[in-house]
Amino acid sequence: MLSNLRLSICLVLILPSFLIAPTAFAETLVNGAGATFPYPLYSKWFSEYAKIDPTVKFNYQSIGSGGGIKQITAQTVDFGASDKFLSDQELKAAPGKLLHIPTVMGAVVVTYNVPGIGKGLKLSSENVAEIFLGKLTKWNDPRIVRDNPGMQLPNQPIIVVRRSDGSGTTSIFTDYLSGVSPEWAQKVGKGASVKWPVGLGGKGNEGVAGQIKTTRYTIGYVEMAYAIENKLSYATIRNKAGAFIEPSIKTTSAAAAAAAKKMPADYRISLVNQPGKEAYPIVGFTWLLVYEKQKDPVKGKKLVEFLRWSMTKGQKMAAPLLYAPLPQNVTKMVEKTIKTIQ
Repeated sequence: MLSNLRLSICLVLILPSFLIAPTAFAETLVNGAGATFPYPLYSKWFSEYAKIDPTVKFNYQSIGSGGGIKQITAQTVDFGASDKFLSDQELKAAPGKLLHIPTVMGAVVVTYNVPGIGKGLKLSSENVAEIFLGKLTKWNDPRIVRDNPGMQLPNQPIIVVRRSDGSGTTSIFTDYLSGVSPEWAQKVGKGASVKWPVGLGGKGNEGVAGQIKTTRYTIGYVEMAYAIENKLSYATIRNKAGAFIEPSIKTTSAAAAAAAKKMPADYRISLVNQPGKEAYPIVGFTWLLVYEKQKDPVKGKKLVEFLRWSMTKGQKMAAPLLYAPLPQNVTKMVEKTIKTIQ
């Protein structure tokens, strides 16, 4: 009887603290959606940041830049993500002032699956445009052979793979094609979604990489991390200076060097076809889209703290995952922009 009484007293004493404990560690959930381009890095960031601040959890849906822009405009997420900067019209459509926060830079690679042909196929910008226009249709076309002496290119049709969803990767790639091909600029143009002359569609960088990996004689475009992760071959592209350049952290940073010197205050700038002998020509920023005035002050505070971290320790995680960290002068600019978020 006495032991039962003692047990009852213990339960009464323990139970209130047990009930209170979960509220002391309540998580703030911050929702985001958008670009697949930086998804491998963002996944790493959110995982590592949870160790620093276990009271916040980031839920990010990798649905493509087009979806991210739509969701942040509709305010169904706390932040959007895009590899395409918003037009003046898109910014006006938002219910508040949207800020572009550049996070890192990445290379879009032209990747292919040709049996017997490893990494390093050389492609001129003109030939890339002709392939995606559907006008250069055979792997052993003399125009490709000329730039790749000694390479045994097969007499097989080129199968183009491109994005089927609204995509910042597409925006970077079509911006590049519009700059190197007047015909492309006139007939197709640039943007997150375009009317493709040819090609099989794949959803997300994952979808395009998957199609190329499983289908022989294909060619497409993906963010560099996806090509390497899937062990896909990718081309060396002739740049504006006439040099054939392999995509890498170094050549991505070289492309950003010139642009960083004339960085606009809103960070809306293209990095494709930059001058410089070592500059890889298909490069872009990726941005987080955040409202200057936050609806939820608790979430807003947590988001600002994360953004500050991303400009310091987060940048050090970029290169191992095949993204180029921001130039130092740009991080200093961004840190000032982050301070304006309320």
